[in-house]
Amino acid sequence: MSSFPLALLQEVVEAESVKSAAEGRMHLWGELFLADPPFLVLLPIALLALFHGRARRARPRARFSVLPDRALPRSLAQRLAWLPALLQGAALVLVVLALARPLRGNVQTNSVAEGVDLALLIDRSSSMGHQDLEAGRTRLDVVKDVVADFAERRMTDREGASDFVALFSFARYPQELCPFTLDVDAVRGFLEDVELAQDRAEDGTGIGIALAKAVAVLRESEAESKVVVLLTDGENNLDLIAPLEAAELAAEEGVKVYTVFAGSFVLDAFGRMREIDPEHDTKELQEIAQSTGGKFFRARDRRALEQAYAEIEALERTPRQETRFVEHFDLYPFVLYAALAAYLAAWLCGATWARRLP
Repeated sequence: MSSFPLALLQEVVEAESVKSAAEGRMHLWGELFLADPPFLVLLPIALLALFHGRARRARPRARFSVLPDRALPRSLAQRLAWLPALLQGAALVLVVLALARPLRGNVQTNSVAEGVDLALLIDRSSSMGHQDLEAGRTRLDVVKDVVADFAERRMTDREGASDFVALFSFARYPQELCPFTLDVDAVRGFLEDVELAQDRAEDGTGIGIALAKAVAVLRESEAESKVVVLLTDGENNLDLIAPLEAAELAAEEGVKVYTVFAGSFVLDAFGRMREIDPEHDTKELQEIAQSTGGKFFRARDRRALEQAYAEIEALERTPRQETRFVEHFDLYPFVLYAALAAYLAAWLCGATWARRLP
């Protein structure tokens, strides 16, 4: 059967439905509900009464021996004698269904997701070439893997909300590699292209200027929540903008800064490796995080680095608000029309070709 008449009927019903104050207490299927399902108990009672009455009418009033013993051929009217009873039964079923008050439910969901604008800062100074986070791989290579996975999770949130992510790298000076985007492939592509500083003119660790650059970009954002995740493996060694001055700018703009120190050792002024002194080497990063409402993390290996970004992800979940609007429309007038049509058809059949003598 063609779906065109059914689609047309659905459009007519939707157009003519009257908004109802009733609530759907029983879900049938799709958008159909019943407001008063207790009336359905009348259905078996009505059908039993109907067929009991017709059974009594069908009892023979008398027997005649003049009719032949063999069965006569049945006419079309005799073969369709069941049709009036079926139409009457359908009319009763539809009346009971109308009493149960069928409704069409129109459910609308309004989801509001308060996104987080995330600026990811990655140190690419020459010291990021050391291989202490994972055997056989540089710090930068491991960081790029972990940050890429973190960015993808944030941009394709499990709860359906997504965050815009921007990517920055820095050594002596910062560089905005990718503006705020939801394009995971773009962020991964820019991350893959990040390389270690190759010459002394661009080498260094400009934490303050890098943070100030990210804050300046976030200043143009309209997001309710603005976050910077700054990863480095050393101390600031450029005085153009002090890290704590950049932190003050971030706090004024409402930007929360998470700082991550990656590596198990640092280089001293003579280029020699030494163990990290938490009280000295990471003090500035801790103060940046504390003054902006963020948190400081220290990662000595890949696992610790992954845990740090996982904790940042848990702390910066995307708030969501979902509102459901349910509108109901009465369908019982259409059911009553159908019941009336079925009853009139049964009456018409009984008054014409299906009429029976008493």
